[in-house]
Amino acid sequence: MMTNYVTRASLKVAEILARLVEDEIVPDTGIDPAVFWQAYASILADLGPINVDLLAKRVQLQKQIDDWHTARRGKAIDPVAYRAFLTEIGYLLPEGEPFSIATQNIDPEIAKIAGPQLVVPVMNARFALNAANARWGSLYDAFYGTDAISMVGDLAPGKTFNPARGAHVIARAAGFLDQAIPLSSGTHADVVAYGVAPDTGVLTMQLNGAGDVELANPAQFQGISSDGDLVFMHHGLHVVLQFDASHPIGKTSASGLKDVVIEAALTTIQDCEDSVAAVDAQDKVLVYRNWLGLMKGDLAVSFGKNGKTITRRLNGDKKYRRPDGVEFTLPGRSLMLVRNVGHLMTTDAVLDANGLETPEGFLDAMITVLCAMHDLRKTTGARNSRTGSVYIVKPKMHGPEEAALTDRLFDRVEDALGLARNTVKVGVMDEERRTSVNLGECIRAVKDRIVFINTGFLDRTGDEIHTVMQAGPVVPKNDIKYAAWLPAYEDNNVDAGLATGFKDRAQIGKGMWAKPDDMAEMLATKTDHLQAGASTAWVPSPTAAVLHAIHYHQINVAHRQDELMRREKADLDKILTPPLLGGRNLSQEEVQREIENNCQSILGYVVRWIDQGVGCSKVPDIHDVGLMEDRATLRISSQHLANWLLHGVCTAEAVRGALERMAGAVDQQNADDLAYRPMAPDYDKSIAFQTAFELIFKGVGQPNGYTEPILHRRRREVKAERSVI
Repeated sequence: MMTNYVTRASLKVAEILARLVEDEIVPDTGIDPAVFWQAYASILADLGPINVDLLAKRVQLQKQIDDWHTARRGKAIDPVAYRAFLTEIGYLLPEGEPFSIATQNIDPEIAKIAGPQLVVPVMNARFALNAANARWGSLYDAFYGTDAISMVGDLAPGKTFNPARGAHVIARAAGFLDQAIPLSSGTHADVVAYGVAPDTGVLTMQLNGAGDVELANPAQFQGISSDGDLVFMHHGLHVVLQFDASHPIGKTSASGLKDVVIEAALTTIQDCEDSVAAVDAQDKVLVYRNWLGLMKGDLAVSFGKNGKTITRRLNGDKKYRRPDGVEFTLPGRSLMLVRNVGHLMTTDAVLDANGLETPEGFLDAMITVLCAMHDLRKTTGARNSRTGSVYIVKPKMHGPEEAALTDRLFDRVEDALGLARNTVKVGVMDEERRTSVNLGECIRAVKDRIVFINTGFLDRTGDEIHTVMQAGPVVPKNDIKYAAWLPAYEDNNVDAGLATGFKDRAQIGKGMWAKPDDMAEMLATKTDHLQAGASTAWVPSPTAAVLHAIHYHQINVAHRQDELMRREKADLDKILTPPLLGGRNLSQEEVQREIENNCQSILGYVVRWIDQGVGCSKVPDIHDVGLMEDRATLRISSQHLANWLLHGVCTAEAVRGALERMAGAVDQQNADDLAYRPMAPDYDKSIAFQTAFELIFKGVGQPNGYTEPILHRRRREVKAERSVI
């Protein structure tokens, strides 16, 4: 599709973007469109060259590291010499004096309360709304619809309601209530009536054959709704008991309890980056329009389901009355952050005076904040931020200088839009090696606006492989999880956050649970993130958020962070220890298995990205297990094969052969998708197949191993091909 441009200030702006800004976003913000574009042109002129220089510095540092490793290939790395070298070239910076972050006006979902976090492609309006509405979820539904309860034998869900499974759901939920809001004696499973005295507001429960009891901690009872729902609090999270004796489930309960609804996804990152495939002005307009609708509160999407048309909108707030009669409101939606793109990519949505693309991350900052002004200016109705803040997650920054550029960029955006300093908050993704080893100084660079750090362990693994590309072959992909650098990196993230005052002020996050169908395993293992000190962790769906919320009732994160503040700091030398094979020999079978696993993973993700514009989805792995894949997982697999090719662990012929075999396997896995375009057997004509090939065989030369430059170019080829047809 040809892009038409209009002149704004000294810029060429895609006409569809100009129309979006001037006709849909600017009205009711008090911003003059001409002033907006002139301010943006000034930002590009002043900060654009700095961005170019910092990207050049990435290349320079990587070249120096490559040369150092190449000269010592085959020799053990001396950690003292390695640290001295990294310090000499300015990769590793000295730590400054101790400090604490000074961010103000942070919403409690980020500052005070620990709970699950969703990441969702804002490009998909239905997904974006589902995530925003995932603040509350049914525990009964989450148990019944997942393998949290056995899916076989007498407990199998079946095509109609299974009473035996339902009984197990109710028992599991009662066990959760006994842990989160225990009674002074007895169990919730034996309660036959819940009652609130109208004169005192005191809650009592009548046990079957055992009289009345109160809560072990009566202060947990928060109030009652007009429908008779009871709301409780534990570890800052709310639990709601819903009653309806006429409901099919309520009928089975002596108390009429029909559901247990719990506060789940406290925060949601509406993503403009890794989970979307936005490659041109048309795509960016779709991204921005959906974010605008979320900030205005009027985003809606209609779709067919079971022969009916359903329209989804943002949920309203929930109203309750406290035991003393005072009314209060709980938010009906997840607090939304927006993830902009990093500093690397440029966009054709805005061209400079020379007709060159401009930094995409700059455009994201300017327009996502402009959209958020609709939320900031609200005086009535549901708001996103009740403290008057805009939350932007900034990914893929390399070191403190790049964090400082983001701080300057947000300063300029605030000035352009007439916002008070530090209205725009920042979340720093700790997903690049140079940020990891300088994390304290990265935080210092944005200390007045930072609200979030998160270990993006997938991108971090990709960057680890690329950074040490010339040092030698890395271990098999799954073994990297057990290498010395990874737990040290995870610990260092928490250590840096706690040392700089994040407790009770900002989020410390951990990464995604990648298996959306394996909820039993998630329930059994994801407590590790809370034990590690994280106040939030990513989950792949609203249902997963409900189940992960259970963990925050089991573990008091604030207490755990107090314990962790007394431990020894993570070992920097371990963080800098490359995950190399060393003298370990791999069998031919191990190598072949690794090649095929990587090729299948790459193709399964890339074919949807390139042909259908799907940036994140559940992709079957080589064993047909559905895994959530995005560009971070692609970065790992492609860099891993590039590394093994470079060091002769595998041959180009072996990789090409595996790609062709796995293309057929991926085609078969997608056989039921009517929109799918097979890659086999005409591999040379499949742009998706050629993209996967290029990502691997040109992986060594990609900037920091990023996949975006190739993906964007190839996706544009597909869109251009279809526009001609």
